Amino acid sequence: MHRAVFCLAALYNACWGLYAALDPQWLFRFAGMAPLNHPAIFACLGMVVGVYAVLYAEVARVPERGFLLAAVGLLGKLLGPIGLAALLATGQWPPRTAVLCLTNDLVWWVPFGLYLRDAWPFFVREWRAPPVPGEEQAP
Repeated sequence: MHRAVFCLAALYNACWGLYAALDPQWLFRFAGMAPLNHPAIFACLGMVVGVYAVLYAEVARVPERGFLLAAVGLLGKLLGPIGLAALLATGQWPPRTAVLCLTNDLVWWVPFGLYLRDAWPFFVREWRAPPVPGEEQAP
């Protein structure tokens, strides 16, 4: 199940990142907001989200070694809604912009959390394991 989740996360992030980079005004049109004066900022966000696709693909490829990558991903998925909540609470952004966090963040909390729970023992075992003699070590 975890492989499928991270394959889907990789595909989603690649598609969302590409779309945001190609059409950085979409969220502002959708929410009825004025267009960005500097759309390259949102396009850059799309590129960052797209790069996460590579990390999620690696977790899908080797799930027993993806704990830290998934933890960083989940951290971003927790911090994003906090930032959006501040914008909503101060009235700087309208409620319709919450769609951004619904699809990018909230839907992934449970599957990422379940993966982290299941991957924790592998992470701890590898973290504590002494180097294997004769096996090449990273610098």
